[in-house]
Amino acid sequence: MIPLRFLAPRYWLTWVAIGILRAIERLPYALLVRAGCALGRLARRLPLNYIKVARCNMRLCLPELDDAARERLLARHFEALGVTICESAMSWWSSNERIAELSQIEGAENLERALAAGRGAIILTAHFTTLEIGARILNTTGFPMNVLYRPPKNELFAYVANTNRKSFARDEMKGTIERDDIRGMVRALRRNACVWYAPDQSYRNKGAEMVPFFGIPCATNVATSRLAQLTGAAVLLYSHERLADGRGYRVVIGPILEGYPSGSTQVDALRFNHFIEEEVRRIPEQYWWIHRRFKGLTPDYPNYYGDAAR
Repeated sequence: MIPLRFLAPRYWLTWVAIGILRAIERLPYALLVRAGCALGRLARRLPLNYIKVARCNMRLCLPELDDAARERLLARHFEALGVTICESAMSWWSSNERIAELSQIEGAENLERALAAGRGAIILTAHFTTLEIGARILNTTGFPMNVLYRPPKNELFAYVANTNRKSFARDEMKGTIERDDIRGMVRALRRNACVWYAPDQSYRNKGAEMVPFFGIPCATNVATSRLAQLTGAAVLLYSHERLADGRGYRVVIGPILEGYPSGSTQVDALRFNHFIEEEVRRIPEQYWWIHRRFKGLTPDYPNYYGDAAR
């Protein structure tokens, strides 16, 4: 039952957007992708700070590209972002059968091996444009999955997204955990469940450390090492990508990381960052370039983003 507060006039435009997404979800997949690309091309022409942020990130991370190459990458990236919006509709409403038909899953045996130890598994992933659909694909595997999430600022979107995420989780599991709920993560791991975790964005709360990403130090969440040490959970890297020509998705669950945690949060975080860097170079248009990743922990750190930092 939808809470009555969401019928207030301030949510009417949100309801229209949700209705459009619901209609998009019913499209054949190839049409859904084309609609997303068109939406991204439109957004690319708007005066958005996100465009400045993305340009800055590409310049910092990919200095080997000239300006023209980065602009071409920027155009492809915004198409990918547009598809992400349309994919959210599939993530929230499409059946497991439809998601499974579009997905190639590699490495499920690695996750099965990790859970056989009885201490849970941390599935470590990063913010690419397939983040939402990549999490949903894992729900088709049948493993007890808990996904960390950050609620959208719009309460109605948060309610719709979280309600639908939970509906595809296994009944006995919570299904979703707020990203700062460490106790919730520990409880899930001690139930021998999986925790899907994407700690790769700028993090300046207690416990943050400066760790290089593409050779540039930035504020980083290093909690994964501590969580693994506290629970004894296995840690596995998870990659996800959108295939070309409307062929769906390929996701890879890597083997259990040996020597993790290493005893050094810096070493462990840098190891994860190197994994992300390899993925970025492989599918650069699908990385989440619009995030202000390069932030510091002190005011004297360079402001790479200028006006776009606001």
